Amino acid sequence: MNDDPPVQNSPSGLTPPTDFATFMRNYQNMVFSTAARLTGNETQAEDISQEVFLKAHQHFAMLSTSPTAGGWLKTVATNLALNHLTRYRNRWRFFSELKRDDAGDDSDAPEVDFAAPETFFGEVDADERRVLVERALDELPPHQRIPLVLFHFEDLPYDEIAKKLGVSLPKVKTDILRARAALAKILQRAGSTAHESFNN
Repeated sequence: MNDDPPVQNSPSGLTPPTDFATFMRNYQNMVFSTAARLTGNETQAEDISQEVFLKAHQHFAMLSTSPTAGGWLKTVATNLALNHLTRYRNRWRFFSELKRDDAGDDSDAPEVDFAAPETFFGEVDADERRVLVERALDELPPHQRIPLVLFHFEDLPYDEIAKKLGVSLPKVKTDILRARAALAKILQRAGSTAHESFNN
């Protein structure tokens, strides 16, 4: 079954990449970051990235002139990462339910604002902030990290996340709410450490 998204043709006047190697260089960081945020594992993200570009090579005649090539690659990377995580899904759903039982049902909890990284890393440059955020995401359990990444980094709505993960809509909202709170604590701790290092 082929679940790759369709490729939109380019309007005239756009200049395509000169070759596939250039195309890969233009998008490899984005593809890798998308896979790494979801899997929390760089080795798995590298494997997924390779598979994404194998698929891209098959469609390169259309992708090379498509204005939506970046979006196509991101969607394929997201789908492949979620497919990869399927084998672990029962495990993280099990632990998610345990946490839910321990903490009570807060599926109707109100939304909270998610502070930007700059809130925690005022004196740290953008590249280091990105690294610290990626490390903080890695500390989250999969049942929190995955929906949080899909919502905040991939811009998917709650209902689509629930469908992709095979869980209820209230559970998606609860897991994202808890993930935000957990990530904020991690970032605050990391920000304090970064601040001390900056001033030493």
